[in-house]
Amino acid sequence: MTTTSRTLPLTATLLISTVALYIALVAFGNITDFGTNQQFVRHVLAMDTTFKDHDLMWRAITSGAWQDAAYVAIIAWETLAALVLITATWLWARRHPRARQLSTLGLLMLLLLFGAGFVAIGGEWFAMWQSKTWNGLDAATRVIVLAGVTLLVTHLPGAAPENG
Repeated sequence: MTTTSRTLPLTATLLISTVALYIALVAFGNITDFGTNQQFVRHVLAMDTTFKDHDLMWRAITSGAWQDAAYVAIIAWETLAALVLITATWLWARRHPRARQLSTLGLLMLLLLFGAGFVAIGGEWFAMWQSKTWNGLDAATRVIVLAGVTLLVTHLPGAAPENG
């Protein structure tokens, strides 16, 4: 067994566990400190700190109920992704052949949430990029990079346990 064949699965395990820890802490924070990011979601959806371009403002969601429903959906998605990635970490540690498959699912969940949800929908549709105060594009990009790199590493030849 070469050094690479031993270290690549370990690298994948550690990266998956890092992402799992990160998103678990994000979900935990959003659940235990509901109000902080609730305000973020409300401001982004209301578009109240954007340039207020009349051609865009029709997109704003000003209903508190709909804003809160979106926030709860985000938290539920984060929590589910965290559980999937925690399970994937456990599978990597046990060198289970399904580790790569479950990791891929969890990482794609994050790429969808932060790429499609925050960058595309929040950033472009709700013009979050225009806000100096309520702009989560940098944070979303960091998650996309971390999840994307981790996804690539887990799919390198020889990374998957037991050729899974």
